Amino acid sequence: MNRKVIIFFDKCFDRIILLASLLFFLVCFYAMYDAAMVYYNANDRSILKYKPDLTNPEILREISENAIAWITVDDTKIDYPVMQGADNKEYLNKDPFGKYTLSGSIFLDYRNSRDFSDSYSLLYGHHMEYGTMFGALDNFKKREYFDSHRTGQLITVGGKLYKIRFFAATMAQATDQLVFRPEDATPDALIEELSKSAIIYEPPETEGDLKLIALSTCQSADTIDRMVVFGVMQESS
Repeated sequence: MNRKVIIFFDKCFDRIILLASLLFFLVCFYAMYDAAMVYYNANDRSILKYKPDLTNPEILREISENAIAWITVDDTKIDYPVMQGADNKEYLNKDPFGKYTLSGSIFLDYRNSRDFSDSYSLLYGHHMEYGTMFGALDNFKKREYFDSHRTGQLITVGGKLYKIRFFAATMAQATDQLVFRPEDATPDALIEELSKSAIIYEPPETEGDLKLIALSTCQSADTIDRMVVFGVMQESS
């Protein structure tokens, strides 16, 4: 083969290798950047300036008209606004301000009443690393952690404050009609089932009619397994 032809092909090959290496570098860089941004968005504490109290619950409206409440689980990173979309997909990959992010938002099931007047309300959040979003729920499988993290609160945009006392931690599949159809489930039916199947269960203490809340997160992207923590909501002044 002609030497010039060989040199030409060698140069072409070198350029192909260079371009392939550059493309690989750019893909890796983007993947690292994307992962960093997901982590940053999940850990962005600037949202806390919108955290309401009884003197100013309407501050939630500054986030979005879909911001309906604020959920806090004491001594965890769960301290976020609660959104509600037209369906359960709207806030899977959207932050409270409507911007795209893989960390998504904490949101109430679209079939629930936005004022939390239902006897059973169901919240969803992504399973993020380092306990962000609803990543901390996995820790409730451990008895010691469960016992020391049983309290929280929820304040609605209408100014109602609910104290939360967690009483059960369980694994469920996304197809579970009792857990994941809040419009049909009753507190009595849920408690009866949890008393038999939950990983950790303590009989709930309450006065008057039971009002339950559940916090649900996935275990991994390729399963229908869900970690769910249940609590009793008591209205407080």
